[in-house]
Amino acid sequence: MADQSESFKDKFSNAIGIFSGSRFVRAIMAAGYSVIAFSIVGAIFLILTVLPQAFPIPGFAAWYAGTIGRFSNMFQVIYNSTMGILALVFSGTFTYTYTKIYRDEESLNLDPLNGLMLFLMAMFITVPQLVWKNGSIQFVQSLNKLNVIGGGYAVSTSGITRIASVGIFTGLVVGWLTVQIYRLTIKHNWQIKMPDSVPAGVANSFSALIPGFCVAFVVGAINLALIMAGTDIFKVLYIPFSFISNIADTWWGFLVIIFLIHLLWWFGIHGATIMSSFYTPIVLANMAANVHGANHFFAGDPMNAFVIIGGSGATLGMAIWLSFRAKSAQLSSIGKVELVPAIFNINEPILFGLPIVYNVQLAVPFICAPLVSGIVGYFTVTSGIVKKIIVQQPWPTPVGLSGFLATASWQGAVLSIFCAFVAFLVWYPFIRHYDRTLLKKEQAIADAEK
Repeated sequence: MADQSESFKDKFSNAIGIFSGSRFVRAIMAAGYSVIAFSIVGAIFLILTVLPQAFPIPGFAAWYAGTIGRFSNMFQVIYNSTMGILALVFSGTFTYTYTKIYRDEESLNLDPLNGLMLFLMAMFITVPQLVWKNGSIQFVQSLNKLNVIGGGYAVSTSGITRIASVGIFTGLVVGWLTVQIYRLTIKHNWQIKMPDSVPAGVANSFSALIPGFCVAFVVGAINLALIMAGTDIFKVLYIPFSFISNIADTWWGFLVIIFLIHLLWWFGIHGATIMSSFYTPIVLANMAANVHGANHFFAGDPMNAFVIIGGSGATLGMAIWLSFRAKSAQLSSIGKVELVPAIFNINEPILFGLPIVYNVQLAVPFICAPLVSGIVGYFTVTSGIVKKIIVQQPWPTPVGLSGFLATASWQGAVLSIFCAFVAFLVWYPFIRHYDRTLLKKEQAIADAEK
């Protein structure tokens, strides 16, 4: 049975390792990192626009209106210029990285910059809203309370609608298709080759001519067929994205995500990296929707704000306890090493030094502590006790400050601290028992050496 268990662990780890190392996932992760700076810049200016709501202090709103508030529209413009082009930033980085990976690993004459430009062209083929009417393709023209559609482009106060976060999933599919077409044409030498004497910039532009035509033709043909069927690429691709987003936004869907993150970590696989490659587009889209009136919990970065405070397993409280209360030499020393990193949500010393990975004695609290803090965070926010998440705070943001930034409210700060405390209550009996077990072993070894 032990051999079978080890065999299963090896096979499971290998399968997850292959998946996490795939070209698509690596490109997705690069795209996720690329939007961090954009979301932080946007978050700063968004917070400036909601300061009166974040600090409901008597007289503050009047002071704000006469000072900083006079520039609130400019703050909104800057926010829209970051979050309002999120589909282009996220999917564009994905396409650039994906092209680069194929170039390096298949030794193909692919230019990542050409891949990015081809993606932008393909993406904007999907942006205008078109209809098949009276035997011809026509632009949608309408005016309603939500947005204006002129020349097929839906525009709201946040800019062109389909290039914002709502278009991320479409952008990923279009980016993937663009890279595959570009790769196929270059692999089969469907390109215009210039003499060696021609400057590289000119040669690259001509080398992208045939791939560009192929991308435009394929994406345009697919979109045309769908338009004639009464829909378009964007609407079709948004259906599965919306479905997955709705599941992830339920309490049970959210808990499944937390469970899978920690199950993978227990096997020694970076579960947060694996799962975030799936849910990053969802939380970004939900966060932008929250700013404009929606009410999603699974938005921005709820994990580091309310769930895995101190790192995966929600180990901040446990790290503090190890530093000051652990009796065994092993746990006490690990606690002192981990204390400062845990404040910034880094806990690899605990994961591999305690250890938690493959440790049956600590599997229950490692999985259950974040599940409990996640339940507390979810129902507190969705019930309206704490404001919804409108900002994606940097993941190393310390407890309390993370909740404040995420919700732009002091209630969010309190909830963040409370979630960390609740997680520690789950950890306490298990880590205390583990500490006593190690202490007895250390004492037995010391007695044997006398």
